Amino acid sequence: MSGFKPENFADRLNKAKAARVAAIEKFQAVAQAPESPEKIAERQAALAARDAKAAERDAARRAKLADAAAAKIAKAEADRLAKENEKLRIVEEEAARKAARDARYAARKARR
Repeated sequence: MSGFKPENFADRLNKAKAARVAAIEKFQAVAQAPESPEKIAERQAALAARDAKAAERDAARRAKLADAAAAKIAKAEADRLAKENEKLRIVEEEAARKAARDARYAARKARR
């Protein structure tokens, strides 16, 4: 009875090397094969569509950023105007209080 004869390490290395060589040859054969004009045109059309979609997304992103910047500027301007109006209101109130105080003072002087 001959029995089971296991492979030695060198045999396994040779088989792995042969498999790698076969895979590389297969890949090179596919890579070097001439492509049909239809496939080339299809690939170029897909690439053009992908580039157009990317440009559209980029334009939308830029528009969104521009809108956000315009909104930020408008908010800053509105805040500035609100602060300015608040300062004017405070000045007017102080002037009214001063005028009322001066009127009371003048009335007190007139009674004497």
